[in-house]
Amino acid sequence: MVAHINTVAFAGIEARPVDVQVQISSGMVSFTIVGLPDKAVAESRERVRAALAAIGLALPPKRITVNLSPADMPKEGSHFDLPIALGVMAAMEVLGREDVGQLLALGELSLDGAISAVPGVLPAALAANALDLTLACPQAQGGEAAWAGDLEILAAPDLLSLVNHLKGSQLLSRPEPKLVEQGPAAPDLRDIKGQEMAKRALEIAACGGHNMLMMGPPGAGKSMLAQRLPSILPPLSPEEALELSMIASVAGELEGGAISRRRPFRNPHHSASMPALVGGGSRARPGEVSLAHMGVLFLDELPEFPRATLESLRQPIESGKAVVARAMAHVTYPARFQLVAAMNPCRCGYLDDAALACSRAPRCAADYQAKISGPLFDRIDLHIDVPKVTAADLTLPPPREGSTEVAARVTAARALQTARFRAMGAPEVRTNADADGDILAQIADPDDAGRALLNKAIDRMHLSARGYHRVLRVARTLADMEGAESLGRNHIAEALSYRRIAPALSLA
Repeated sequence: MVAHINTVAFAGIEARPVDVQVQISSGMVSFTIVGLPDKAVAESRERVRAALAAIGLALPPKRITVNLSPADMPKEGSHFDLPIALGVMAAMEVLGREDVGQLLALGELSLDGAISAVPGVLPAALAANALDLTLACPQAQGGEAAWAGDLEILAAPDLLSLVNHLKGSQLLSRPEPKLVEQGPAAPDLRDIKGQEMAKRALEIAACGGHNMLMMGPPGAGKSMLAQRLPSILPPLSPEEALELSMIASVAGELEGGAISRRRPFRNPHHSASMPALVGGGSRARPGEVSLAHMGVLFLDELPEFPRATLESLRQPIESGKAVVARAMAHVTYPARFQLVAAMNPCRCGYLDDAALACSRAPRCAADYQAKISGPLFDRIDLHIDVPKVTAADLTLPPPREGSTEVAARVTAARALQTARFRAMGAPEVRTNADADGDILAQIADPDDAGRALLNKAIDRMHLSARGYHRVLRVARTLADMEGAESLGRNHIAEALSYRRIAPALSLA
């Protein structure tokens, strides 16, 4: 007879059911795993053999065949260890086959029988809940699995404890959902002196979820501003936290199995490769754009990134998805992130300072800024010049407003947008930056004066259709910040002031 146990294989954040079939038959002594296993899965037989020996069981001197069905789906990762071990014990009649057949198991086995943490427990728990199965997982990730809903969870520290529970000689308690403990507070906007225009733009970006580019000389405070953006963003809603945690779970970045309500802030170095940024690699893992889902992706020294890597951001910015296509995998990860970038105006950084600028100015600025393509610049809503901080600014007392006061306004503006989009029957649209099509036409219809100004700007600033719609989104956010129902000329004018025709052309 064949013993069956359930597990999953991952395609992006989707957990696809896998039937682990184990047969022990007469013949030459062997332990074979079939069903398109990768190297980590093929090596499970040695970990399973050692783990069973650690609890006092020896494999029978027979032919053991493990089939991972469907056989044409690639199987990757060490999480197949636990279901294979339980299936082998069911085939050996150490465990009841019916009991094992009601489990969905995943976990890596140590040589001493301990069950180690693996990526993807949260999506697996959601799959188990949908299939009405009991989840068996590592004890360290029980709190992560508990967020999947009302399902039975066996979070065991080792194989022996799990076996004893299944045989009725020990009871494993159900784990409780775990939240990340409140860490140190994010840097406060009160630390920044001067740069009032940049702080205004940062608040607009936070209120509407808009992309933002800051350009200025070295030491002007661009990175400081970006690092303080998380301090004014509202916490994740429970639905958003669960969606983001599924990505982090697949990437193996949920520390201690605890879910966080903080929005992510990802800050990759400019040497990052395209797969690291967008996703990919041999196992099609999520990239920085997906790990920044519902949060901020900060790219410092933007022109120093490889051009092909930056161009790969264009589709995720528009669609909110990162599609990774490989010969053996085609997966889609959510990637609705807020892009914040910073750059110097030229390679030396001192374009506007005649005493420090290099001898090639302003030609060097045109060459340096041309590393960023026009289509990528067109996808950025807010273009901000961050000037050099003067000595007078540095001697000023701390600002009266800090992150707490600004965060209250941001939360109110976001709540207004959430209520509006839900009333329109579009709960998937979370911020003004996500609005498109008919929804944008309904919420961002300017008055006559505003429409006349915008029409004039289309010709004079050579706005593309994308640029036109992004101006409307920013104007809608400005109106929300004031509590205004309609878009006026002042909202359109300020939104237009944040557009840039093309950085290199501005030098002409």
